[in-house]
Amino acid sequence: MIKANKLTMHYGPVVALNNVSFEVKRGEIVGLLGPNGAGKSTAMKILTTYLHPTSGTAEVNGLDVLDKPLEVRKVIGYLPEILPLYMDMEVRSYLDFVARARGLRGGTLKKRLDAVVDVCGLRPMYRKVIRELSKGYKQRTALAQALVHNPEVIILDEPTSGLDPHQIMEIRNLIRELAEEKTVILSTHILQEIQATADRIVIINRGNIVGDGTIEELRSRAKSSERIAITVEGQREEVERLLSGVEGIKQVVYDGATNGCVSFMVHSPIGRNPWRELNDLVRQKNWKIRELADRPLSLEETFLTLTEKAAEKPANQ
Repeated sequence: MIKANKLTMHYGPVVALNNVSFEVKRGEIVGLLGPNGAGKSTAMKILTTYLHPTSGTAEVNGLDVLDKPLEVRKVIGYLPEILPLYMDMEVRSYLDFVARARGLRGGTLKKRLDAVVDVCGLRPMYRKVIRELSKGYKQRTALAQALVHNPEVIILDEPTSGLDPHQIMEIRNLIRELAEEKTVILSTHILQEIQATADRIVIINRGNIVGDGTIEELRSRAKSSERIAITVEGQREEVERLLSGVEGIKQVVYDGATNGCVSFMVHSPIGRNPWRELNDLVRQKNWKIRELADRPLSLEETFLTLTEKAAEKPANQ
C-alpha cells in the first residue's frame, strides 16, 4: 500500500532523511518511532505530498507521490501534528467545509459526515465552536477531517500528543477500529504508544532507519544474551557466588534486595536458557523463591540498543 525507496531530505546542511526505505502492507498499522527531530514528520510530509524529497521515490496505492500528487491526496487522510482546525467555526461547519473541498456533494456528503461524526464520537459536540472544545475533542475533530472522504490510507503524526490517559485510550481504540478497513501509519516518540497500537515498528534515528519489524523481531535483533530474573531469600554474596557457578551462565547482575530477598539478572548466551539448572540449584539449596522468569528486552531497551548500535557504525556503512 505504501512504498518508500531511498528517501533523502536535506534542509540546507541538515540531513533530515538519509536513504530511508520501507513498505507498509494493506491493513497494517505501522508505527514510526523515534526521538523528536529523528525525521518521522519529514517522511510523513513526503508521503502526503507536502514536501518534495531531495532524492528518492515513494508510492501510495501504486501512485507516485511526485508524478501524481493530487491522485495520492485523494486516497490519503492526514492528521498533522499541528491540528488543521479553524477555531471560529462550528464542528459541523468545519467538517462540511472540508468534505466539500474534498469534492463530496449531496447524499454522499451527508452520509460521510454522519459516518465520521459517529466514528469519532463527535455527535455531542457537533454544534460547538471548535475553540470551545477540549483538547481531546479537537483531536477527534481533526481526525474526522482526515477520514471524511473515506481514504484507504490514514497517516497520523503524534495523534495522542498532549492528551490525558483517558483520551489516549479512546484514540488508541479508534485507531484499531480504523485499521480493520484502512492502512494506518502513525508516528510518535512515545514508546508505550507504539507498543499498544502498532503491528510493526519502523525505528528512525537521525534520519536513518535503525530497525524495522515486529516488537519480537526487533528484540531479537537487539539482544546480546538471554536473560532470566531470579529473586530468592538469602544472602547476596552466597547467592551471587552460587549463581555464577551454574553451567551456561556468563554474567550475574545484582538487582537489589527487599524483605530479606535478593534479586539478580542472569545472562546466558543466545539460544542457551539455563532455567532448568537454576531451578535445580534453588531446590538443592532449599531457597525460598519469589521469582524465576525470562526477562526479554523492554521496548525502551530495544530502542536504545538499536539506536546506539547504529550510532557506532562508521558513516559510510
